[in-house]
Amino acid sequence: MTQLILLPGLASDHVMWQSQLAVLPAHYRSHVTDVHARRDTIESMARTLLAEHPGNLILCGASMGGIVAMQVAHQAPERIVGLALLGSSARPETEETRALREAAIGLFADGRAAEVLRANIPLAFHASRTRDQALAQTYLDFVLAAGARQLIRQNRAIMARPDARRHLPALQCPALVVCGDSDQLTPLECSREIAELLPQARLEIVQQCGHMLTMEQPGRVNALLLQWLAQLPDRASAAAVS
Repeated sequence: MTQLILLPGLASDHVMWQSQLAVLPAHYRSHVTDVHARRDTIESMARTLLAEHPGNLILCGASMGGIVAMQVAHQAPERIVGLALLGSSARPETEETRALREAAIGLFADGRAAEVLRANIPLAFHASRTRDQALAQTYLDFVLAAGARQLIRQNRAIMARPDARRHLPALQCPALVVCGDSDQLTPLECSREIAELLPQARLEIVQQCGHMLTMEQPGRVNALLLQWLAQLPDRASAAAVS
């Protein structure tokens, strides 16, 4: 029995997947995991996900969720039927980004999370959507709902993430790698690198899109996911509830 697990980005939840959940066929038994909110390291998040969801898995991770998904696939490659990575990176933290995160963590600890997140909206979305107040507010609402403690913990987990590039060439499952053409947080070069390292990867670039693919271009993302899912091995598509 195969299950589709959706892995949200940093301080995100099921809301970022709501457009996908609305169209995914019921037989995938889609589930949005929250392991990133309950464990302190990428490795322990992956172990928890595997323990909570036995059997074969299709993983679909966005941003930080993609990092966790790659670690899950590393820990149990034989259980992974398919791997979809949206706006993610296999690289370890750079010193420059580490310094930026440390500064943000200090502001989160001082109760200034809203200030930091509002300033980051132009980085999260394509320029054409920065004036979409409803979209920006939806994003702010679920990230702020996570709270300062989660923002700090999850940023620290990202800072200590492993270099996934070392094990990607060993993964033999079909993979879909998707990136917005204007992603400023995980630039296209990161997705190209992942696609080049994975033996069975397909790279798709979404036009006029930033980092929040599932929210910015839900129709295009849905079409890509549904087409890819339909092409996975029979053991994935034939998951029936016992």
